[in-house]
Amino acid sequence: MSEQLSYTKAISELEAIVAKMQSNDCDIDSLAGYTSRALELLKYCKEKLFTTDQEVKKCLEALSAQV
Repeated sequence: MSEQLSYTKAISELEAIVAKMQSNDCDIDSLAGYTSRALELLKYCKEKLFTTDQEVKKCLEALSAQV
């Protein structure tokens, strides 16, 4: 993903992909592309959530050590 992507943008794009895949207008030729892009976005979101979780834990540990 070369573009600057935020978690919020990734979730929005995922929602749009799901809507397309659920619509009656979704043709089988586009399905593989939608699925591939959705997988990329899901991986990005998972990594972002994991990284954020680790950062929050570090902050909480630092806070606890100061008390």
